[in-house]
Amino acid sequence: PRVITLDDRPNPELVSMTRRFWTSALLSAPVFALTMVVMAGGGGLAMSQGAWLNWIGVVLATPVVFWAGWPFFERAWISVVNRSPNMFTLIGLGVGSAYIYSAFGTIAPSIFPAGFTMHGAVATYFDTAIVITVLVLLGQVLELRARGRTSSALKQLLGLAPKTARVIRRGLDRDIPISEVVVGDLCRVRPGERIPVDGLVVDGQSAVDESMVTGEAMPVEKGAGARVIGGTINTTGSFVLRAERVGPETMLSQIVRMVGEAQRSRAPIQQLADRISAFFVPAVVLTALAAFVAWSLWGPPPRLALALVSAVAVLIIACPCGLGL
Repeated sequence: PRVITLDDRPNPELVSMTRRFWTSALLSAPVFALTMVVMAGGGGLAMSQGAWLNWIGVVLATPVVFWAGWPFFERAWISVVNRSPNMFTLIGLGVGSAYIYSAFGTIAPSIFPAGFTMHGAVATYFDTAIVITVLVLLGQVLELRARGRTSSALKQLLGLAPKTARVIRRGLDRDIPISEVVVGDLCRVRPGERIPVDGLVVDGQSAVDESMVTGEAMPVEKGAGARVIGGTINTTGSFVLRAERVGPETMLSQIVRMVGEAQRSRAPIQQLADRISAFFVPAVVLTALAAFVAWSLWGPPPRLALALVSAVAVLIIACPCGLGL
């Protein structure tokens, strides 16, 4: 979030991604397990059992790809519209091409040329599509949880700020909400209270516990002319300060703002991955197009069908490997 508040409501994105992850994991487990069992039985067994396995795959993989993985397709589309290929472009291409090829191979295997079917079944890649989706969802959940822990720490930091301040106006002490303190106000801080805002001590003397900012356990002596930080604790004496920075300008608010900006920024390794993806994605697409053209011109009959299968094969094989970035 751009503004950190003390609101304790759960992160809706984390709730959504967690629900998508567990649902996709449950639906994907049977497809992955059956595929491994059938493939372990050898090529002939795999193809002879492939027809019913493909139908199980299309039934279970459809909600995984088009519901659980929908946010990735949205991000992939945004990357295409903005002409900035990234990891989600690879994920969208890999998962989408694997599912579409497999779905056509299951529903209409007759459109595939001879040599691509055996016992009426086409080798499909539903397990590839769902496993990629589940793993990327797991990564999103872990990332969002890490951000959530940082946000909790920021909320605890914000909780250190006092809610009221004791200002001196017309010679009288008045307790007012911290949001009503303005620059130039004189604030009285008594022993054991938190300092309301950043300011300059104009009268009195005390020792202030600034460990929340500096990590230093020993209180720091403060007298007239010394600067104090909002949210730190006055320990012994009493003093009066003149407010210099209030609201979002205090050091405490600045710390929260800077950590929030760091959360929203990309890590250097993620920036590197996206820079590589910017070249990798067009290279994969161009290679797929080259394969389509080459098979269309020089391949054996049926050329168009073989060209389509070859182009999709490049996308299926190359794009999931981009996750290794």
